[in-house]
Amino acid sequence: MSLRAPVAPKVQDWPPETQELGRFKRARRAYGFDEVALVPGGVTINPADVDISTNLGTLRLPIPILAAAMDGVVNVPFAIAMGRLGGLAVLNLDGLQTRYDDPDRVLAEIAATPADRVNGRLQAVYQTPVQERLIDERIRAVKREGVLVAVSTVPAFAARRARLVQEAGADCLVVQGTVLTARHLSRSYEQLSFERLTADLTIPVVAGNCVEFNTALELMRTGIAGILVGVGPGAACTTRGVLGVGVPQVTATSDVAAAREAYLEESGRRVAVVTDGGMRVGGDVCKAFAAGADAVMIGSIFAGAHEAAGQGFHWGMATPDASLPRGTRIEVRRRAGLKETLVGPATVDDGSQNLVGALRASMGVCGARTLREFQETEMVIAPAIQNEGKLDQQAQRVGMGR
Repeated sequence: MSLRAPVAPKVQDWPPETQELGRFKRARRAYGFDEVALVPGGVTINPADVDISTNLGTLRLPIPILAAAMDGVVNVPFAIAMGRLGGLAVLNLDGLQTRYDDPDRVLAEIAATPADRVNGRLQAVYQTPVQERLIDERIRAVKREGVLVAVSTVPAFAARRARLVQEAGADCLVVQGTVLTARHLSRSYEQLSFERLTADLTIPVVAGNCVEFNTALELMRTGIAGILVGVGPGAACTTRGVLGVGVPQVTATSDVAAAREAYLEESGRRVAVVTDGGMRVGGDVCKAFAAGADAVMIGSIFAGAHEAAGQGFHWGMATPDASLPRGTRIEVRRRAGLKETLVGPATVDDGSQNLVGALRASMGVCGARTLREFQETEMVIAPAIQNEGKLDQQAQRVGMGR
């Protein structure tokens, strides 16, 4: 038996951008929205003159904001209202809207359930099977109003549902899991082939969620039109607590945006990067775009709109999991309609309303005429950005002190 002491890796063997956690492990520093700030540009632009439109495959969105596929947010009326305002709502095909003819009754039951019993209630109501008839009906109900509609499915059912949703008139298919990769190993079921899925459909396919450069690059090479960024940042999500997995959204967005640029140079095709979750106010939305996003997906802010399906509550897609829930029901204050929340005018001073106005104003201050120019905005590490000079707001619980 050797009595020699083990030798730790030499410092020069580690990537220079990492920090030591211990002799065995080093790590990169990652950043969330509260830790960074945008630097104003040398030229300012009238907010009315900036272009905030974006592309999602063949789709052109006047407003680069998607409503998350959460049962507490999106139903048919909400999707119609969102589409009329220029955004895009994503309907959850694994949710209550496709399990029940009268989902409003079930949503009311969930809202009325005490907090200590709600997880069990959620698990019970999601036992009712999804009905393909209702998938078709919900999509066609939105399309009759002449607006775009996107739908979300878990990977296990994506191939089976793809043709159905396209024939019903869906404009975009989102394949969404807690973490998604181009290579998935399983001995119990066949892996979804994104190459086959994108080849079989004429509508754009968006895949997620992802937070890492190499994984994002592999997914982009399968033919997808967009990629969702974020693991666990949502207000109702508990993945980071249950699994310990996640990367703060500014770093995650920047890493996936770097994969987009690498793939664009490699193929000539641009894949949209969609930051999904973790945004509480307009400033967070602006930082997501500056970090590299082409669009954002929002849940909790929209859950507070009067038109939201959840009657003042919302929960994540993994909350009803029968064996390991990774979300919880949270209550949100319903203070405004969807129009005020999305395009204003705002009636509160905390940044939770008129998200589009905030984006336009921020782009103007930073001298960006388009979202692609905004992605070039200088950012600084600013851990004091939320607290500097805000003592009175915090003490009085107003503005940024809420």
